[in-house]
Amino acid sequence: MTNKKNQNSFIKQAGILAVAGIICRLIGSLYRSPLAGIIGDEGNGYYSVAYNIYTIILLVSSYSIPSAISKIIAQRLAVGEYKNARRIFLCSLFYVVAAGSIASLFTYFCAGLLVKTEAVPILRIFAPTIFLSGILGVFRGYYQARGTMVQTAISQVLEQLINAAVSLIAAYFLMDMATGKGASVQAVYGASGSALGTGAGVLTALVFMLFIYLINRKSTVKTLECSHDDNKQVLPYGNILKIIINMVTPVILSTFIYNFNTTLNQSLYIQSMISKHNYTFKSASTYYGIFSGKAVVIANIPIAIASAMSSAIIPELSASFARGELKDTEQKITASIRSALLIAIPSAIGIAALSKPIVRLLFNQAESIGLTVSLLRGLSLTIIFYALSTITNAVLQAIGQVKLPVINAAASLALQTVILLPLLLFTDLKLYSLLIAAFVYSMSMCVLNWISIRKSLNRDFTLPFMKMFLTPSLIAVIMGILTAIVYELCNKVFKKNSISLMIAVVSGILVYFIGIIKTGVLTKEEVEHFPLGDKLIRLSGKLKLLKIFQ
Repeated sequence: MTNKKNQNSFIKQAGILAVAGIICRLIGSLYRSPLAGIIGDEGNGYYSVAYNIYTIILLVSSYSIPSAISKIIAQRLAVGEYKNARRIFLCSLFYVVAAGSIASLFTYFCAGLLVKTEAVPILRIFAPTIFLSGILGVFRGYYQARGTMVQTAISQVLEQLINAAVSLIAAYFLMDMATGKGASVQAVYGASGSALGTGAGVLTALVFMLFIYLINRKSTVKTLECSHDDNKQVLPYGNILKIIINMVTPVILSTFIYNFNTTLNQSLYIQSMISKHNYTFKSASTYYGIFSGKAVVIANIPIAIASAMSSAIIPELSASFARGELKDTEQKITASIRSALLIAIPSAIGIAALSKPIVRLLFNQAESIGLTVSLLRGLSLTIIFYALSTITNAVLQAIGQVKLPVINAAASLALQTVILLPLLLFTDLKLYSLLIAAFVYSMSMCVLNWISIRKSLNRDFTLPFMKMFLTPSLIAVIMGILTAIVYELCNKVFKKNSISLMIAVVSGILVYFIGIIKTGVLTKEEVEHFPLGDKLIRLSGKLKLLKIFQ
């Protein structure tokens, strides 16, 4: 009974982050449309080049802090070491201040060595954000370890809202300031404004988390330093720092390699276009911006759910595994993979079916709309594999196998690079080569991670293929066909892309929801344990849809 209750709580907490992730991705996608209209494809390209380098440095310095810290603290709390949990939290703050300072200074002063001239000022604007992100990550990891995702979820939404608002305002005014200085200079100014938005968002989220921590500080300290601490040995700060470094380093390496493929592919693409196809840096960056700043942005919306799930499952899985509850651990792994797939599969099919109206709504620049649609359709299949690989990465880290994701990511990166290079150098596929590389990389990660999970648990651990993969896929295909038909019919009647797309998406969600309930993929009891699940049940009753649960 307790395991069932814990699992339901886990699903609800993971769902809170998932909902926040969806909201953040939607905000991100919606503001990227007017932003692309302001800074253009050239500015989008320069921003993408600088952003990818910023992301890699952020990954190395602090990006993995929330998951690593939440795992370490959750393990200590699970066995009653409250004082040590608090000391780990304080030591983690010291670690990120030191690492973040070094990374920020490196980014600012070495920007000229890391990117081409046009992207240098943009990368330098990102530098302070790296420092702030590390501190923010510790507070998010701390609350996740305590089993509450609400603070992290709210901070993520606040971060994205401020990011969107400041990016648009700053890009507009900076572009206006650069009027008469040339199109390329204006593009750089506009991209710099977008980078300012990223920093403003992180700063706002950090201020919010600090505020929450300070107003709850007394009760928090009392909880973590209570007299019934089961462990009498208080760890020295030196030992704690070693634990953090030993835990964080493999997670950083795994996350770094897992995401390095984006920066590597960007460099290989731009260099090959310049050397083999006579592109200029401006034109190569512009085309890459269409791929990275438009198609990938849309495809990443459902992948945010997997990222949210992975953040939520690490402390829960770590605690279960630390207590030796292997059956409960397996149930949580199954629940997290299943929840991610229930959204990733229909998202992939839906995006493939409605790629053109989606692109028209978000990025309606006539000169690049056709290419963006083609790239998005190609990327749609990778959504499922990236969602799975993100979840399985988190699972391996949670059960103590922190080195395996590093090995698997490195092997997948090598495989995709061996395939990508000949495609770029000896074919005319150009951007489509990146699609093939993304598919190979994400699928390879899924396969290798799943093999590693089964070996690590030393049990005959299997997933219900029919219920988790086949049935949802068949329902999603039917949904995709129907949504495409609904869109075309509505577009003929209303002749308005946004209205037709909204009706098609709502009808698709309804068809898929009814399908997974009627086929037994999801039960009424399971829906009730989702965030707002009870309200969804009541809404179904009001809409005369309650019979689908019978």
